[in-house]
Amino acid sequence: MVLMKVKFDLKKRVKLAQGLWLMYWLAVMAGVLIFSMGIFFKIELRKRSEMMDNNESHFVPNLLILVGLLACGVNAFGGKVCHDSLDITKFGKWKPMIKHFLCGCIAFNLLLFVTALLCFCLRLSLQFTLAEGLKNGMKFYKDTDTPGRCFMKKTLDMMQIEFRCCGNKNYRDWFEIQWISNRYLDFSSSHVKDRVLSNVEGKYLMDGVPFSCCNPSSPRPCIQFQLNNNSAHYDYDHHTEELNIFTRGCREALLSYYGGMMNSIGALVLLITVLQVAVSVGLKYLSTALETISNPEDPECESEGWLLEKSVKETISSYTEKIKLLRKGKVEDGQGGEAQAVATVS
Repeated sequence: MVLMKVKFDLKKRVKLAQGLWLMYWLAVMAGVLIFSMGIFFKIELRKRSEMMDNNESHFVPNLLILVGLLACGVNAFGGKVCHDSLDITKFGKWKPMIKHFLCGCIAFNLLLFVTALLCFCLRLSLQFTLAEGLKNGMKFYKDTDTPGRCFMKKTLDMMQIEFRCCGNKNYRDWFEIQWISNRYLDFSSSHVKDRVLSNVEGKYLMDGVPFSCCNPSSPRPCIQFQLNNNSAHYDYDHHTEELNIFTRGCREALLSYYGGMMNSIGALVLLITVLQVAVSVGLKYLSTALETISNPEDPECESEGWLLEKSVKETISSYTEKIKLLRKGKVEDGQGGEAQAVATVS
């Protein structure tokens, strides 16, 4: 039983071929867009790889780049087929490949769908990578004289200013680490000595944050030291007053940035998947409509196009049987080769 049969005359076949040709080239442009987004996302990850402890996964951006290249090639080929289908004699050379090409299109559509899902799921892996990377990065903030870490202070300061954030979870994370290098501490001062000796690990801890945590939108001059000491500042209560530093954690800010980017890319890839499915269905109708022309010498005659030659259940059963036969053939070939090897040895 033929599924979703449609009758075509010459005018309908020409309109379908022309429409598909335009859609295929639109899909080529979509492929270029996916490729560009993959490159952009890869660059954005590399820009802040230090904040991810250099453990960021480039699998998704690499997959986007691959899918974009495949989309350009697949759709350029489909556009050429649709262009040549306007002439039945030219279409003849593509006829043996159409079936295999459509199977490849189905596999490509599944790859697009999986890519979109991975874009939506990437946020989970980024959450753990950022948590560890930011924690380690903050520890190295003071190491401006240590080779390989001297850039960390600038990187963290620029990130906190750009994303208007402070610390890992929040600004209080800076209270738990020593972020001022010993080089800039006066150990002859009793104040410094008391702070270092009062800490089990011998670190100089304080309730202060780097300058990059200061919010320039605040009307009050920045209070970045003694944040928990109300008496140290005039008309100040850290429990009730809105602080003039960024209170949002950088992990949340970066997750929001990358998560929003990946959600947008994932939604776009899903839309392109719908477009790919549409052109694949259209090409199936066009190919079957051209194959069923009763009189090739009379292009005006009617023909029939369909989506599936059999019902969905029968089609699945047919492909399952073919796969079983292929597997059986491989097993028999292997057994035959073993038997021949034994005979040769004997």
